[in-house]
Amino acid sequence: MPIPRSDSWTAADLEHMPEDGLRYEVLNGQLVVNAAQKPRHQWLIQCLVRALADARPSGVVVLDGVGVLIGDDEPIPDLIVANGPIGWDDRGIPSEQVQLVVEVVSRSTTLQDRMVKPVVYAEAVIPNYWWFEPNPFKGQLRDESVPVLFAHELGDVGAYQLTHRVAAGNAVTLRSPFEFTIDPGSLLP
Repeated sequence: MPIPRSDSWTAADLEHMPEDGLRYEVLNGQLVVNAAQKPRHQWLIQCLVRALADARPSGVVVLDGVGVLIGDDEPIPDLIVANGPIGWDDRGIPSEQVQLVVEVVSRSTTLQDRMVKPVVYAEAVIPNYWWFEPNPFKGQLRDESVPVLFAHELGDVGAYQLTHRVAAGNAVTLRSPFEFTIDPGSLLP
């Protein structure tokens, strides 16, 4: 495995990582490596990409598995919504263009998706952060069916504020980054 060129990892170091099916990202100068996701996770993302792409306004792109360029860091959310135009052959999307980042929580990414990445994305002033819980989870309410969507908007204090908690079987219309109605249950077979 390559070593960083300085005391910490940077997005530029990712250019030298092997193409071995693992996901490499840089968060706060640390290299984060995750295994390939399970089918449930990927199915939810694919369905969400299609739904958002169908609802997006002109000039907006919806992409999965693309890095967000935040200084020397490059976190890779499961999905992003960004204002175009974008560099189709660039390594990632500059954070200034990103309007929404989405993470689907898995056992190996729980801490990052719920605690670390929201701080990183908020500091980069990305207006919207959503995460989905596709499996039973600690803190799940008794009457909630998965998946559960947690939709956040960037507040005045520079941190995300929960605007919606929506369980499968319930539809909600979100207004940011654009108007979009979803029942999280529609994202899984």
